Amino acid sequence: MSQKVVENLKNVLADSYALYLKTQNYHWNVKGPHFNSLHLLFEGQYQDLAASIDEIAELIRALGEIAPGTWKEYEALTVIKDGDATLSADEMVKDLAEDQEKIVKNSLQKTLDAAEEIGDDVVVDAMVGRMTVHRKNKWMLNSSIA
Repeated sequence: MSQKVVENLKNVLADSYALYLKTQNYHWNVKGPHFNSLHLLFEGQYQDLAASIDEIAELIRALGEIAPGTWKEYEALTVIKDGDATLSADEMVKDLAEDQEKIVKNSLQKTLDAAEEIGDDVVVDAMVGRMTVHRKNKWMLNSSIA
């Protein structure tokens, strides 16, 4: 086990939780002519994030560490900023698309690199899977902007 992998996984967990909360916030508060399609798109993305959060926490626990689970810990570990429910639908979509890129570049890539360094194929596989999801989410979000 590498402490670097565990610390990076904690960032992945915090970024994922923060993005989950922001996506759910936008799901609840989006409005406009594309409400239904965006409401459903956001719902699918936050449901995926909810499942991934549990998987990431379990990876941390399987490596013998305590998974962070408080707002205070997440706030210190994440690069994802709180959502603004007063944004227009297009601004919400752009904000979430930018965050998809942030999570890939910030925590997922760093964790992947650290796991590759020590040959932890389980973490490598998990990070590649998450990167694939976030890249697809970014594409779907960007394709939703008029």
